[in-house]
Amino acid sequence: MLVLEYKVKGKRKQYQAIDEAIKTTQFIRNKAIRYWMDAPCEAKINKIALNNYSTALRKEFQFVKDLNSMACQSATERAWSSIDRFYSNCKSKKPGKKGFPRFQKDNRSVEYKTSGWSLHPTKRRITFIDKKGISEVKLLGKWDIHTYPVQSIKRVRLVRKADGYYCQFAIDIEVGTEVRIADGEVGLDVGLEHFYSDSNGHHEPNPRFLRKAEKTIKHAQRQIYKKEKGKNQRRKARQRYAKKHLRVNRQRNEHASAIRWIRNLGIQSINTYPNSLELNSQLDVGESPTSKVHA
Repeated sequence: MLVLEYKVKGKRKQYQAIDEAIKTTQFIRNKAIRYWMDAPCEAKINKIALNNYSTALRKEFQFVKDLNSMACQSATERAWSSIDRFYSNCKSKKPGKKGFPRFQKDNRSVEYKTSGWSLHPTKRRITFIDKKGISEVKLLGKWDIHTYPVQSIKRVRLVRKADGYYCQFAIDIEVGTEVRIADGEVGLDVGLEHFYSDSNGHHEPNPRFLRKAEKTIKHAQRQIYKKEKGKNQRRKARQRYAKKHLRVNRQRNEHASAIRWIRNLGIQSINTYPNSLELNSQLDVGESPTSKVHA
């Protein structure tokens, strides 16, 4: 599954409609969690039962009915994902907390499936055809989506971030990586003092994005508590604070290209990491263990 992200450009009324759709998604998910908690043990609540419960919510609440039906199902699927994870942790006897499903209060996205939206022939605009009032918005970004047919788009997600709203397209394709065979062997040492050191004598320094931005982030956080709760100045201070964290997150994602560069050279690492982002997050706190990699 490939995810392409574009920034959404619209009017203030359209942004308010997106916020309303996001709040509705959070409402449906929390109602599904409550429905599972209050149900007797004999009911055997599963994914299908929660989808049927979203239909009952559409009949009961008008603002839920205004949201697309498949978007309502996506909200209940989020609830079932947390419930299923809790069941799996209990069955596997995971030590510590099992992750009991909790009510969400900071949802930032709404997900549509194959209906509820219509992509413009130029693929630079998208129209949401449910009754939330989002209508047509512009898409700002690269032209990568033009290389894929509309039928391959299985999910469309509207996400609210610190610097605006984004539209994500989940495309059903197989992402394959081409491994290049190097002419010679290259030895890499991933450690704490340097990001990596190769056998040719090159030392790549650790970026330490969080350490460099730590001073400004702390200053922005202190400014939040100086503002009165419920005022616009406090909301703007929180916005500035969130943007600084978002910048660090994007810097780490871009630096993950170094990991992809190692894979393209056909180098395999002895030490295994769950993902490249975890390795980048450890660079700032100095917890990355030393490992040897050879071609």
